[in-house]
Amino acid sequence: MVAGRAAVVRTLRRRMGTYERVADLPLEIERYELEGLSRRFSEEFERRTTIFHLHGGGHEGLGEDVCYAPEDHAAQLELGPVLPLAGSWTLDSFSRHLDEVDLFPGGAPGFEVFRNYRRWGVESAALDLALRQAGRSLDAAIGRTPQPIAFVVSLRLGAPPSTDPVERRLARYPGARFKLDATPDWDAALLEQLAASASVASIDFKGAYKGTPVDVPTDAGLYQRVAEAFPDAWLEDPDLGPPDAAAVLAPYRDRITWDAPIHSVADVAALPFPPRTLNCKPSRFGPLRALMDFYDHCEANGIGLYGGGQSELGVGRGQIQCLASLFHSDAPNDIAPSGWDWFEFPETGLATSPLDPAFDDTGFRRRA
Repeated sequence: MVAGRAAVVRTLRRRMGTYERVADLPLEIERYELEGLSRRFSEEFERRTTIFHLHGGGHEGLGEDVCYAPEDHAAQLELGPVLPLAGSWTLDSFSRHLDEVDLFPGGAPGFEVFRNYRRWGVESAALDLALRQAGRSLDAAIGRTPQPIAFVVSLRLGAPPSTDPVERRLARYPGARFKLDATPDWDAALLEQLAASASVASIDFKGAYKGTPVDVPTDAGLYQRVAEAFPDAWLEDPDLGPPDAAAVLAPYRDRITWDAPIHSVADVAALPFPPRTLNCKPSRFGPLRALMDFYDHCEANGIGLYGGGQSELGVGRGQIQCLASLFHSDAPNDIAPSGWDWFEFPETGLATSPLDPAFDDTGFRRRA
């Protein structure tokens, strides 16, 4: 009889969605604080993010707002902790409350997707706090075992493009692998050098971005050159609207993957063809429930995943590494530890792949 009851419990757990396993966690928020972070990644790009510190019951929960517009962070810090977050909640009732809260009281964000980014910052902090108040870690709460995390290093090759960023890292860390942003000025010689390094795991065409600072013009010739030069690499976010671009990549559909368009399960269904794998950036989803539903959908439908980052400067990087360790640990996760993508690349002391998941005993964080 006892064995029978245990089997029923196991069956119910398998049927229970991932979000349902944490939705009812009690959450007490007394107050919150904001902390601004910044770092220069290149001569042209200074990254800013904001850390949410939620306090309650003698515990602190942390999450990172990864909006890209510096003015959005400045406006938030100037206003201070004015959002109505305090109260006694469950994790789910708090999330539903946020459905009705304008997280940009200082003015509309630079891009609408930034609403999801800030929502993720608040909800990841709430998850961290609720787990700490319950004395549990995320892996234990959802019934998954952390695994060592494979990662790749995301780089741009400059203008004019050069293999130097790749070569400098390989000289110090010969086993490093890369996700590279392709541009139309990549010529045959550069492609040959990169291919000879056998270090390229994925290429990002950034063809799904429109009206952003990182847009890359659609170039069917580039798509074909890259697909042929890297026969084992994933091909991320091509623009398949122009017929010539769609035609040259038609033979490589099994390697095409998507990032920028993916914010929900509905976005997966809207893709032009079923994907073999997808880039999962947690902050794109906003509410925790949307991310967890996405994980469940992809697992149920045999869709592989690899993690993506947003140039996090603080706790957010460790949190997406935690998620990768639970849901897609052995994939080419674009979540390298801080330092790999810095302008002043530190030539010693960087953690290498695979990364120890190193969960905190409670909460939603990696140990520092």
